[in-house]
Amino acid sequence: MNKAKFAPEGWDNFTTKIDKKNINRYIENGEILQGLVQKCDNNYNLYIDFENGLNGIIPREEIEGINLQKNGLPRENLCVGKVHKFVQFKVKQLDKDDNIILSRKTVQQEALNWVKEDLKVGEKLTGIVRNIKPYGAFIEIGGGIVGLAHIEDLSVARIKTPYERLKIGQKVEIMVKSIDRKNGKVILSYKETLGTWEENVKKFTAGSKVRGKVRETEKNKNGIFIELTPNLVGMAEYEEGLEYGQDVDVYIKKIDKDKKKVKLLIV
Repeated sequence: MNKAKFAPEGWDNFTTKIDKKNINRYIENGEILQGLVQKCDNNYNLYIDFENGLNGIIPREEIEGINLQKNGLPRENLCVGKVHKFVQFKVKQLDKDDNIILSRKTVQQEALNWVKEDLKVGEKLTGIVRNIKPYGAFIEIGGGIVGLAHIEDLSVARIKTPYERLKIGQKVEIMVKSIDRKNGKVILSYKETLGTWEENVKKFTAGSKVRGKVRETEKNKNGIFIELTPNLVGMAEYEEGLEYGQDVDVYIKKIDKDKKKVKLLIV
């Protein structure tokens, strides 16, 4: 579970049981709850079914607090996109028709304040990958707040696409690299959570044969980079005919701990 105040939506995939007798307690305590969206109606309100037969409604104006249109409402496709997904919310009230009115926007706004005021650079968090672009991965860190991990921060070894490290929906440990507190923007790093050079090199010994992955295909004066683990790369002499991403067997000639270098021989 995330050590921070907020956890990503869907982290534990639990459905909250709500007791009508305790509605006032939920409201007064401001408890963050979670449930699975079952449907979106023609007015783009979301409906939550709880395990004990009760239903909750997130009105459209309570679905989102950040990415809003000029009319102050979230986009229609954002509302529809929440169906069959877990979302977090707080209980606002019990209306005259006995519907439990919920607010996701309130949780998101509190999470944004957490980012602006309390989140620390270097802090490690639990996240869920929400989207992947050629330049990086968007990872939710809690309460609907999403940060960006640039492709160069996903791996020590050079990769061509974030899909080589992550997939949408994957739960990951990430580190906060920088924070724009004014705008609530967070830059994340994944590679810092994959272990240091010293930690990773302990898995290998000189004189052994292991499997690696080619990370360079162009000839250079130093040789060719071979990835042994996501955060450990060794150097082998260049060979023709190798392809990017190809798995190869390599012999570990030398591990230089002072220079943090691993010399390899393709076999």
